[in-house]
Amino acid sequence: MKLATRVWGDGPRTAVLVHGLMTDSRSWIRVAPAIAEHGYRVVAVDLPGHGASEPAETYTPAALAATLLENLPQAPDLAVGHSLGSAALLLAVSGLRCARAVHCDPAWVPRRRDLDALRAAKYATWQELRATHPRWHDEDISTERRALATWDPASVTALRHLPGLPDTPAVPSLVVLAGPSERIPTAEATTLRRRGWQVRTVDGTGHTVHRDDPDGFLRALRGWL
Repeated sequence: MKLATRVWGDGPRTAVLVHGLMTDSRSWIRVAPAIAEHGYRVVAVDLPGHGASEPAETYTPAALAATLLENLPQAPDLAVGHSLGSAALLLAVSGLRCARAVHCDPAWVPRRRDLDALRAAKYATWQELRATHPRWHDEDISTERRALATWDPASVTALRHLPGLPDTPAVPSLVVLAGPSERIPTAEATTLRRRGWQVRTVDGTGHTVHRDDPDGFLRALRGWL
């Protein structure tokens, strides 16, 4: 499958960005230009069933990882994944030969979710999105509505196949968590640190850390860009 991409910058290094469920590559608009200013060509994909990419027959983190391996530049200097995109990146990072990886509030640990309610989010109004995401810029709300219009709700089934809390990272890896995080609670964060993951928290943010607090997210990446 050919994935649609969006590019910022033309630096000598390469960074790849993988968005989460329901949204698309435009979810990075608050932080991608700043990453590019550090000397990167930033390539953000639209996952299958998201943005301008075609729907898939099967949605699992493993299947999404396979599309990343087929479409992303090999041996990127930096790979960043959010939520479900982080779960796919986790499975693809060795094959991509990433120099280092950043996982933003990753969807690794299975949780009890109402998948029908998630599918219904496709029809959220602008006002409902604003109420759900009070810290987002207005442009992000409008962008998310456009993303939902092309999103394939069948992709929520990927949440039934999350990989679980990983062991030692395959490459130097940073986990940037919401503060507090529902995806990686305190006990799991402690386990990750013990297994060799660097973990940082952006206090006062929800699951979409890079949209709730773009500046805080970028500060959390200090030393990794």
